[in-house]
Amino acid sequence: MSAFKEANKDLDYDVLIIGAGLSGLYSLHRIRQLGLRVKVLEAGEAEGGTWFWNRYPGARFDSESYSYIFSFSQELLDEWDWTEHFSPQPETLKYIQYFTKKFDLKNDIQFDTRIKSAHFQTSSNSWLLTDENGRTYSSRYIITAMGILNQPTLPVIEGVHDFKGQAWHTARWPADHSALEGKRVGIIGTGATAIQTIQEIYKMCGTLTVFQRTPNWTAPLRNTKITPEEMADIRRRYPTIFQQCLESYSCFIHVTDSRKTTDLPREELIAHWEELFQQPGFAKVLSVSSDVAFDREANKLYSEFHANKIRARINDPVLAEKLIPKNHGFGTRRVPLESGYYEAFNEPHVKLVDLHETPIERITEKGIKTSDQEHEFDVLIYATGFDAVTGSFGAVDFQGVGGQKLKETWSNGIQTFLGLTVKDFPNMFMIMGPHQMFGNIPRSIEYAVDWVADFIEYARDNNVQCIQPTQEKMDGWYKHVEKLGEGLLANEVDSWMTGVNKNLATKQKRSLTRYNGPAPGYRKECDAVKARNYSDFVMS
Repeated sequence: MSAFKEANKDLDYDVLIIGAGLSGLYSLHRIRQLGLRVKVLEAGEAEGGTWFWNRYPGARFDSESYSYIFSFSQELLDEWDWTEHFSPQPETLKYIQYFTKKFDLKNDIQFDTRIKSAHFQTSSNSWLLTDENGRTYSSRYIITAMGILNQPTLPVIEGVHDFKGQAWHTARWPADHSALEGKRVGIIGTGATAIQTIQEIYKMCGTLTVFQRTPNWTAPLRNTKITPEEMADIRRRYPTIFQQCLESYSCFIHVTDSRKTTDLPREELIAHWEELFQQPGFAKVLSVSSDVAFDREANKLYSEFHANKIRARINDPVLAEKLIPKNHGFGTRRVPLESGYYEAFNEPHVKLVDLHETPIERITEKGIKTSDQEHEFDVLIYATGFDAVTGSFGAVDFQGVGGQKLKETWSNGIQTFLGLTVKDFPNMFMIMGPHQMFGNIPRSIEYAVDWVADFIEYARDNNVQCIQPTQEKMDGWYKHVEKLGEGLLANEVDSWMTGVNKNLATKQKRSLTRYNGPAPGYRKECDAVKARNYSDFVMS
């Protein structure tokens, strides 16, 4: 028996993975390649993560389908065909199910298992996890693969549970979409999920009333079908596509314009923006000059360009102004993409309620009471987002060395090393945790999982039983993340990317939740740690 097996013989597993979304499934595949005893514990009844839970009408990629795919398996790339440039949720879920079946992953996944606590056992350098039914699971290592947007939040409004009609959060959409047919429907929120939802459900509702606190920037997705001939061409170009993603700032196929906005003649600038605006996907977000993200004048010019695009699509000029953001510039919050969102508000049965003019006072048995009237509904939809990034960690009682609670560790600001580990929480690795490069999620997942799997392999081969970073390394990493974020206009805005969720009752301390630099730079930092044989960590 190897020293690693001998040390772990009294533990249920070598590695436990929390979550069976894309992060958890690829983690399972990589850990199984190491020959280790591994189990995925998943709260839902099936795999899929984000794409299992979010089944609302209109849910789809706004990344190109062929970049939002695992690249490690040539067989998988050869076998899977996308039917749309921006895949809808049902097709994405089918891809995940196909991936799970191809690599025979279900045998090592336990569904309907919601983890409530994860406590580090100092005496054995292991983790003890407990689910909501009181069952326990022990393991040397844990990998958190819980997603960055998986803890839905309801608005902090009095009476939020008093409504007697049908009500649900978009992340818990019922299977029967016909429940909206001809009904009086109210929806709270105009963020990314709401935009995708509204552009679809207004076609079936009797009336639709949209309650907007903060308008959001959005732009045309321009989705189209993929023909078999086009899919064959995409398949041939996969090496180039993945290389583009590897080299780009945030792992997308789009490349930033190196020219300065303020250096271009006005006519040339507008022509360039018009060209980008007509392209599909994030071209109009990611292929503009980088100074749009840092320079106030450049951002103001580009924001006004998009404001004029909105004005041109809304029949009522007063309504158009209400749908144009005034408190943040284009791109300073995540920009979702749409297919007919603004046109919905030209329909007579669709109404916008501006909550700055008439705030919500409470939810009632019949609907929503604003300062000027009570709106009665048959169905109420909460498109009010998530407790992002750290919310999934807050939902589990993580306790490290000496009973230190992760929630308390992060109460005065998020601290990590590489976004992958936390001091006093040994043998815990986070996939898509705070301070990692999010960008194009599968591209980021693939790198993070490979890095963690390589580290666990190193620990196994060197009989390392306990791994954690030092406070010095965490402090250095935070300063690095903070430095990269200096001057970024997005970090001046309250959003989930700055750790602020206004739907939570408790006030949150502003803290950067993501890596603010380029993806190649992030990988370079992590690769350097690996090249030093992980000497940045305390290992025993």
